[in-house]
Amino acid sequence: MAKGDKKDKKTNADGTVNVCRNRRALHDYEITDRIECGIVLVGTEVKSLRDGHANLEDAYARIDLGEVFLIGAEIPEYLFGNRANHKPKRTRKLLLHRREIAKFACKAEEKGLTLVPLRLYFKDGKAKVELAVAKGKQAHDKRESLKTANAKRDIDRALASRRKR
Repeated sequence: MAKGDKKDKKTNADGTVNVCRNRRALHDYEITDRIECGIVLVGTEVKSLRDGHANLEDAYARIDLGEVFLIGAEIPEYLFGNRANHKPKRTRKLLLHRREIAKFACKAEEKGLTLVPLRLYFKDGKAKVELAVAKGKQAHDKRESLKTANAKRDIDRALASRRKR
């Protein structure tokens, strides 16, 4: 394998390697609380994630019988997998302590709140999911957050051009 053939994955300051982010969740929801949790995977799913293939766009989490499950997350089949390859959109169990599940369950039970995955990453060689308790934004809230983001971007540009002079 020649140098540069493989994707260069960026390691963050906290030692994590991002696989994918749910950018749409940050646009559609107001995030109130976040938690890191493990995820139960089969071998070909791990290989597919290490190649950087995953999609969290329509994913959400649900609490059933004291356990948390990730629903709708797509991890495509491993290209070199055989007949024992996994199903891309299967429901996956998330690993949390009982206390954390109880704490998150009472928050998620409130009206209008949901559990949304924000990113999928590797930390110390283990696959993790950042899960958030979120409240859906209305259309006017989305417009307002876009306006503030654009204003901040304009201010940053103006300050950057001023520093160059």
